[in-house]
Amino acid sequence: MDYLITCADRGFSGNPYEAGEDRTYSMDALPQEYPCRGNGDYRSTAFIVCDSNGTTGCDLRFQGYEISDGKYSIPGLPAVYASEEEAETLKICLADSVNGLEVTLLYGVLPEEDIITRSVKVKNAGNSKLYLEKVQSACLDFVGGRYDVISFYGRHAMERNFQRSEVLHTNTVIGSRRGASSHQYSPVVILAGHETTETSGSCYAMNFVYSGEFKAEVEKDQYNQTRMLMGLQDEAFRYPLDSGESFFAPEVILTYTDQGLNRLSQNQHACIRKHICRGKYKNQVRPVLLNSWEASYFDITGKSLCQLAKHAGEAGIEMLVMDDGWFGKRDDDNSGLGDWYVNEKKLGMSLSELIQRVNAEGLKFGIWVEPEMISEDSRLYEEHPDWCIAIPGRKPTRQRYQLILDYSRDEVVEYIFDQIYNEFKDAEIDYIKWDMNRSMTDRFSQALPAERQGELCHRYVLGFYKLMEKLTTTFPQIRFEGCCGGGGRFDMGVLYYAPQIWCSDDTDAIERISIQHGTSFFYPPSVMGAHVSVCPNQQTGRSVSIDTRAALAYYGTFGYELDPNELNDEEKEAVKRQIQYYQEYALTSAFGKYYRLTGVGHEFVAFMSVADDQKSAVFSFVQRRTSANKGIIYIKLRGLNEAAVYTIPELGLELSGASLMYAGLPMPVIKADNTAKTFTLIQK
Repeated sequence: MDYLITCADRGFSGNPYEAGEDRTYSMDALPQEYPCRGNGDYRSTAFIVCDSNGTTGCDLRFQGYEISDGKYSIPGLPAVYASEEEAETLKICLADSVNGLEVTLLYGVLPEEDIITRSVKVKNAGNSKLYLEKVQSACLDFVGGRYDVISFYGRHAMERNFQRSEVLHTNTVIGSRRGASSHQYSPVVILAGHETTETSGSCYAMNFVYSGEFKAEVEKDQYNQTRMLMGLQDEAFRYPLDSGESFFAPEVILTYTDQGLNRLSQNQHACIRKHICRGKYKNQVRPVLLNSWEASYFDITGKSLCQLAKHAGEAGIEMLVMDDGWFGKRDDDNSGLGDWYVNEKKLGMSLSELIQRVNAEGLKFGIWVEPEMISEDSRLYEEHPDWCIAIPGRKPTRQRYQLILDYSRDEVVEYIFDQIYNEFKDAEIDYIKWDMNRSMTDRFSQALPAERQGELCHRYVLGFYKLMEKLTTTFPQIRFEGCCGGGGRFDMGVLYYAPQIWCSDDTDAIERISIQHGTSFFYPPSVMGAHVSVCPNQQTGRSVSIDTRAALAYYGTFGYELDPNELNDEEKEAVKRQIQYYQEYALTSAFGKYYRLTGVGHEFVAFMSVADDQKSAVFSFVQRRTSANKGIIYIKLRGLNEAAVYTIPELGLELSGASLMYAGLPMPVIKADNTAKTFTLIQK
């Protein structure tokens, strides 16, 4: 493709010294694989390094390459994994002859999923200390084209809203400065052709395999070229490298298609299911659970939980999860975090006895934890106040009346592991919901010298990964679910350790339409924590039917957030029916190929999943707004076998895949707002 590289005198664009009098060769105008600050490129760069004398000049030159079978791994960081038959690795070696820096660009190629991964290894092979100030993991330069940038913004309880805007002559930047990947922006970005739709057109995606701060940039330069970058947030980042030391950047997953945004999503869904999620649960339908939070909040006892388990078992629910309030001094969210020992006085029994009684009702047992946090009103804080992230001499910023433990310190990580291990090692726990409920602000570690404080946020994330790796290895039978105030840390890094993430604290089914729609652009339904919650909804006050609530939860890790005994008889029968349906069709609704059939701004919304063998499909239609004397709505389905005939038992129809996809399916008239219908397609 080198014929695309054209050189011309660009006026005031600089030239490398070796170019002599040739003014046509300029790093300011040419596409680059890994642009760095200080060699004549004035665009946003992927790499900035500061020498011991304070200069930021860098000039990386090609040294060689290597191709090998299999996929590279990254020490201490989650990454795509693959066998030697499934992937190849390309290494491109660069070096700066002045400061002795060696940079290795890592590429993992997975042809079956149309995936290329990117990471970077930086080694100080010189004699003087260097300071990394910006290390992006991936860069794509486009020499032409008209593009839109798609990102996903949000807030707590309304995450991953779809946003599309034209790439203009400016630098579009999204990211997180909050310590975690954040509710506010998801660590993903799409560059799409201006005419690209769900079903046609070219588009490129970047997805960061990292759970901390990030930065993504899309810039259109003076010559109408577009640069796309993703990697670590650089605003508070400064990482010293002594002579001989190396630094590995977290991985970015890239994919491309000319078949539209939905195919782009499916590429990533396949990669996540096959090459990110691990453990025995990654391809399993998970047990239908009942979480105690919206039923009891902090007001739990062993007796009340056993009663909840009894009612859950009668409904066909398969697991009870004990949420917050079971440990230490924890009757509200002002105390107790850090003291991970069972409050037997509050429960009225030991953890093992509680689990035995829950198991006797025919249910598995799960539990909630928040091990990254510490309350000032806790035994741990009294003993180790220096173990929290806070600036000495300043009053800390509180969020939810809690502080963050310093996971950059190995002794803190080991202490928390030991606490959890000692409490859980003899208990029959099948599931852990891992929460994190505040952002990082007062950044200082008493274990790091002044010049290394810029490492704190990254080292914190490495400590989190170290703890998760140790726990998942020690307890392989336990299924973990990630949570961060709901969906505030919904990223590939968490999915490497937990095969599902709580999608949002907003459990309103109508709000979940937008939340799960945005999430689906990168993540498959099988990893989305989605439950049927109590109505009126405790976040919005809205009431919708229990079937409408289930229609959204089918496309996720189905469960309940309510007290089954408070349902009326009709709702209790509906719960039994929903559980049976999910158990029968979850491999289709949650693990099949997912299709967004409409956007979310219409008076109706439609989406579906199709089994890999195309023998079944689950299709849902949501009537957002109704009106009098309206016309019939026809929805064209997708992903079916054109030649096959499908039975739709809910409608009493038998139709060919071709007719369903090209002529469409007429929707029943629904005389109510915010009402969903779910249909099953079964190949004859």
